Amino acid sequence: MASPLSSLSSILSQHHCAIRIRLPTRCCFSIQSFSAKPHLSSSRCHLPTPPSFRPGFSLIFSRKFSQSHPNLPLSNKSEVPSLHSFIAQAALAISEVQPDPASASEILPKGRIYHETYGCQMNINDMEIVLSIMKKAGYDEVVEVPESAEVIFINTCAIRDNAEQRVWQRLNYFWFLKRHWKSNVSIGRADSLRPPKVVVLGCMAERLKEKILDADKMVDVVCGPDAYRDLPRLLEEVDYGQKGINTLLSLEETYADISPVRISKNSVTAFVSIMRGCNNMCSFCIVPFTRGRERSRPVESIVREVAELWKEGVKEVMLLGQNVNSYNDASGVDKEVEPGANWRYSEGFSSKCKVNKMGLRFSDLLDRLSTEFPEMRFRYTSPHPKDYPDELLYLMRDRYNICKSIHLPAQTGSSTVLERMRRGYTREAYLDLVNKIRRIIPDVGITSDFICGFCGETEEEHGDTISLIKAVGYDMAYMFAYSMREKTHAHRNYVDDVSDDIKQRRLAEIIEVFRDSTGHCFDSQIGTVQLVLVEGPNKRAPDSELIGKTDRGHRVSFKITPVPHWDDAVGGNQNPGVGDFVEVRILTSTRASLFGEALAITKLSLFYSNVDEAIADEQHLESSCL
Repeated sequence: MASPLSSLSSILSQHHCAIRIRLPTRCCFSIQSFSAKPHLSSSRCHLPTPPSFRPGFSLIFSRKFSQSHPNLPLSNKSEVPSLHSFIAQAALAISEVQPDPASASEILPKGRIYHETYGCQMNINDMEIVLSIMKKAGYDEVVEVPESAEVIFINTCAIRDNAEQRVWQRLNYFWFLKRHWKSNVSIGRADSLRPPKVVVLGCMAERLKEKILDADKMVDVVCGPDAYRDLPRLLEEVDYGQKGINTLLSLEETYADISPVRISKNSVTAFVSIMRGCNNMCSFCIVPFTRGRERSRPVESIVREVAELWKEGVKEVMLLGQNVNSYNDASGVDKEVEPGANWRYSEGFSSKCKVNKMGLRFSDLLDRLSTEFPEMRFRYTSPHPKDYPDELLYLMRDRYNICKSIHLPAQTGSSTVLERMRRGYTREAYLDLVNKIRRIIPDVGITSDFICGFCGETEEEHGDTISLIKAVGYDMAYMFAYSMREKTHAHRNYVDDVSDDIKQRRLAEIIEVFRDSTGHCFDSQIGTVQLVLVEGPNKRAPDSELIGKTDRGHRVSFKITPVPHWDDAVGGNQNPGVGDFVEVRILTSTRASLFGEALAITKLSLFYSNVDEAIADEQHLESSCL
């Protein structure tokens, strides 16, 4: 019969072998082998589990070892067994216990995932990246309710205090599910297999990491936006009684090699993240401190992801970034350029952060995507007004599949407040840019962001914001009362001296002015024919109406009725469906939506070729009349 040491040697010679020997103290010995040569280590840190290591083995081995040494004395150091003894006992335990892989996986299943996301579209896309990482690590199942999950992800937003308060409320409930797991399961309130691990992701995780971890054992893992690859390891640390935390920001991480797991699998629209971070350092904004510096994905990786989405039936892609139109793919650039050289901003705009390496810009990316995918529509958010050089505007005008919708965050209509906000432009420069955009792209829709009650804002400065909204005439706007964030320039240098009552009154005033402005915008669409991408049933009349968006982003609903299909390969009348491009004549409008009648099903390129022909015929008729 072979000796215990020779038995162990034969086991260690097998590919991907791992043995962990746990002691009554907090120390443990690990013997790991990823080739023919074993590696011995002693550490309080638990290394990642080798790929072929069978879960549950270390528990079975520990039990066998303790049974063979029921009264092992450890008070006298001289009596502690040597490493030779440990190895001998390990070999005996291994020879006696050979758990079958199936039963081992049943003992320690990976766990089901439940997720919630708060905040911007970027957070939604981040959640899709997280699900992809977790799926690769063996967490295959996603459930619809937290009561059925062993792992709960909550992806957070730190832009405003209200968003953070909603997150704290949800964390209280998840803490209840975890703390009272046994009673919840016994009465049927929960059906998870073990107390759930609660994981906080995103911007709030980075901003409040210590506070979150110290909150009465409410959270097990805190993971920042640039550390999602580390999630499987952080969850494993929880199994050893530790709390997992990684909120390090990166200058390079873009997750370009990860294919997101789409949350809305049947949707005809999708998000694609093209860059991360922000360099603008506006005085009110926490994003540079929670998302880090700007870095862009290589163009080729974006094109590959969009190609996969096209194969899946996606008809519209929203390109995402904290400062999306400052996209700069310098991956193929070795030589540094003079700071700011050839990096053209919108006229009258400036930036405190200079560009050291200039690669492919946002217009280059849009040019490539709109050319290679002629039947797919492209939108983007959220941009900064400084990054609208002329070539980008002319490209948007000339390419029918780049939506004629521009988000142009003003934040305020006052030049003095803009200076305190460190926005890099004046009211006059902003209005000049609006006029240029509308001159180059006549039928463009413009949307915006506004903050009221910023530090030191006077009634006169508030009035400037109201007059700007009236002057521009926005299609849509996000409007908020100012909420001071720690770490920001404003927090360090200004006083939040506008009372909440005044903030709320001013917010109500700009909302009312905006509603009047947008009402005129929607009314102007009555009588026009718009191309609508159908996204699904109208929730108000799911059996009889469909709803979708126009090129400008307006929501349009219409009754389901058979209409012609202009594609010669299809022909005949048929009911429009999800994913169809439908010509719709607008009949009525509200301040937030449009209603029309379907005329025909068509293709993106076919619709605009017909529009171009109609315009040419009209111009020819006008010239002949002259």
